[in-house]
Amino acid sequence: MTDFAALTTEAHRPELADVDQRPTLDIARLMNAGDAAVPAAVTARLPAIAAAIDAIAARMARGGRLVYAGAGTAGRLGVLDASECPPTFGTAPGQVVGLIAGGPSALVTSAEGAEDSPALAAADLDRIGLTPDDTVVGIAASGRTPYAVGAVRHARALGALTVGLSCNPGSALAAAAEHGIEVVTGPEFLTGSTRLKAGTAQKLVLNMISTITMIRLGKTYGNLMVDVRASNEKLRARARRIVAQATGAPDDAIEEALTATGGEVKNAILTLLADVDAPTAARLLAEADGRLRDALAAAAP
Repeated sequence: MTDFAALTTEAHRPELADVDQRPTLDIARLMNAGDAAVPAAVTARLPAIAAAIDAIAARMARGGRLVYAGAGTAGRLGVLDASECPPTFGTAPGQVVGLIAGGPSALVTSAEGAEDSPALAAADLDRIGLTPDDTVVGIAASGRTPYAVGAVRHARALGALTVGLSCNPGSALAAAAEHGIEVVTGPEFLTGSTRLKAGTAQKLVLNMISTITMIRLGKTYGNLMVDVRASNEKLRARARRIVAQATGAPDDAIEEALTATGGEVKNAILTLLADVDAPTAARLLAEADGRLRDALAAAAP
């Protein structure tokens, strides 16, 4: 059995024993000061993060999926990151998956007991038909949550790539994974409340994993989200701005290009920069595996 008292994320900060008696502004300053240390903790693990991302991108380039698995706050963060990929990067349904112990209802209703079952994690992975081309990222602040560790162990046995993201050193999760990422954020402001600094650290790392993986897969053009899915007025306005920033074209030309390409930002940019029609742009992008820079190079005289 894990000695929780030995986990840095569970350690007590005795200097905060009277925090409930302090002025609100003082409490806010104390929390903010603690949070300021989180980016430095992430910085210390950047080489491990980068290595994991390169491995994930290689799997996804050959058709694999990115699967997050966690319980409680960690699981919710994984589901959140997965849910943002389709509108931001135009990923196909099921290309980035978030699994949380206890299922979708655990997103809004605590299902704490579910985190203790590695068998449940294995069943969840079997349900989505995990393959050796896929990647499973187990997420757990403690680094010992049975659901997350079980997911990584089961995935590795099936030949999938595995990453373990935790906030304690020497964790079982990191040991179980091919790529262990241990962002040590130290004791929490409220003892053991790992939705705080640990949660912030995990969110920062997941942002990097999904964003940089998508950059590696050619789903951006520079820092422009050229695979954005314009599903509402805000995103349609963003799509117009992205085409304008990439091409410098006048508004009427941008509207014409977006109309001709069915609102596809990447295709619209290609029609304007390469002076090709919409069908040709679609063909060039298909031949370039969706990479706009490669399609532009292929269209050059």
